[in-house]
Amino acid sequence: MVNAGDGRHEHPTQALLDMLSLRRAFGDVGGLTVAICGDVAHSRVARSNVALLSMMGVRVRLIGPPTLVPGDADRWGCEVFHDMREGLKGCDVVMMLRLQLERMDGALAPSTREYYRFWGLDAEKLAWAAPGARVMHPGPMNRGVEIDSGVADDPAVSLIQDQVEMGVAVRMAVLASLSARQEAER
Repeated sequence: MVNAGDGRHEHPTQALLDMLSLRRAFGDVGGLTVAICGDVAHSRVARSNVALLSMMGVRVRLIGPPTLVPGDADRWGCEVFHDMREGLKGCDVVMMLRLQLERMDGALAPSTREYYRFWGLDAEKLAWAAPGARVMHPGPMNRGVEIDSGVADDPAVSLIQDQVEMGVAVRMAVLASLSARQEAER
């Protein structure tokens, strides 16, 4: 069975393509520190990436407002921060997540304007991470809400275009692998 994303639970093909993008950018990923920021509570991308990144020896941090980080996230084997400056300190990669407004019951976040002020990634906040830190986003992006266009579109820091390109390659590889397996079983 192929799972390309199932609601709030998992999104393994996204984690695979994110890992491929990281490997292309850094080579060996073991020892990197990756911050996954934003609406972790409603993100299937976060759960799949935490599992795969941890398996590959990456130090994972979850950063977001208390209302958008699951209460049990500290048991996921990663560090949890509710302060963007502290959480980004020393990170090699900042992976932003969009607000999943369609999955929220009630007001779990302030206005999008206020959310951007505290939790949106811009050049100033990116400077809190390690020098040369790279930026990721699984898409779709809400520019001016969780990420600034200047950061998202800067080829010196952004891996987002690579993620888009690797998405096609990874999903084609998964389908080709399944097809080859079916042929071998005949």
